[in-house]
Amino acid sequence: MIIEAVQTRADMRGQGIGTGMIEFAVAEAKSRGVRLVQLTSNVIRKDAHRFYERLGFKPSHLGFKMALK
Repeated sequence: MIIEAVQTRADMRGQGIGTGMIEFAVAEAKSRGVRLVQLTSNVIRKDAHRFYERLGFKPSHLGFKMALK
C-alpha cells in the first residue's frame, strides 16, 4: 500500500486525526493481506518524519524528482 498526501489542517494538529488516518490505513492493509505500507514525505518536513517514525515507519529510501518547464 502506498499512502500519499497525508495532511491535517494546521489548526487541527495534535488531536489524533493524522494518527487515526494512518492507523486506519494500516489496519485496512493488514486486513487485505498487504505485506508492505510505504509513504513519501518531503525531506524538509522533520515534524512529519518524527510523526511517521512514532507510528512505526522507518526511513528507507532517498527520492529524486525533476520539475519540467
